[in-house]
Amino acid sequence: MLIIDRFEGDYAVIEMGTKTFNLPQEALPKTAKEGDVIEIIIDKEAKEDLKKEIDELVDELFE
Repeated sequence: MLIIDRFEGDYAVIEMGTKTFNLPQEALPKTAKEGDVIEIIIDKEAKEDLKKEIDELVDELFE
């Protein structure tokens, strides 16, 4: 479980069990606030879209 502990400047201090780390505040929704629980997901569809876009750019580069 990831919990927003506090904000320090442009960073959110995130608690994960007994560990903490900083995450740029811009990586969070604008409505995020102290005490919110956040989750990380893997967006396989977005990954495929990005892969297709990169493949197309590479194809254009080597035409």
